Amino acid sequence: MVTAMVTGGTSGIGAAFARALANRGDNLVIVARDESRLAETAESLRTEYGIEVETISADLGDRADVLRVAARLEDASSPIGMLVNNAGFGVHTSLLAVDTTPHEKAIDVMVRGVLMLGAAAGRAMRSRGSGTIVNVSSVAGFVMMGSYSAVKAWVASYSQGLSVELRGSGVQVTTLCPGWVKTEFHSRAGIRESSIPKFLWVDVDELVATCLRDVEKGKVLSIPSRRFQFLMFVIKHAPRSGIRWASGKISSSRND
Repeated sequence: MVTAMVTGGTSGIGAAFARALANRGDNLVIVARDESRLAETAESLRTEYGIEVETISADLGDRADVLRVAARLEDASSPIGMLVNNAGFGVHTSLLAVDTTPHEKAIDVMVRGVLMLGAAAGRAMRSRGSGTIVNVSSVAGFVMMGSYSAVKAWVASYSQGLSVELRGSGVQVTTLCPGWVKTEFHSRAGIRESSIPKFLWVDVDELVATCLRDVEKGKVLSIPSRRFQFLMFVIKHAPRSGIRWASGKISSSRND
């Protein structure tokens, strides 16, 4: 039996990971900001799956809170066998905005937070010779849609670099690159969902199941669904000018 930590574990992809891991018998440590939602989620998971659930209320944009979560990852008396570095949010703010706070917050949570927690988990797992780290990036990291794309591009590159450093240590690192997933993420980010074709949406539970299968196979990059695998192939081989043009079209359609 493994204890898994899921950041952003009360909603969206994080909640789906929590359910899937609980369903296979893993105990959980879920991290999120909202204490009442944490308590509600934990009780639901305990009742439905009969597992142990620990909660940590933390704002991963706050360095002190990140250090508290990192300390839990390195607690040798109660080891964490899997980290799902999932906490994040959409950024729907122009790169030319006078107020850069949304961009700064994104960097704090999805760059600094991912870096610090990945490092803590990597050290602890390497010392034991086993463990799994899943870092949630996005297909958005391979196009050009503002600071969110830049942040997720960093996560994808960092995660693959971490896998290189941990090669041969017994620690598996997988980068999950979701496309458009049916969760509350988009409405929170102020993105008009009707602008995205229906066939591009992926079910969140299917996404997580595919990722966990890819982890078992030792894959460093997990791109759930054949349509997004095809899309990533196109992005990889298309001229960068074409990708910039398509990125602009997608961004403008969200704003209409």
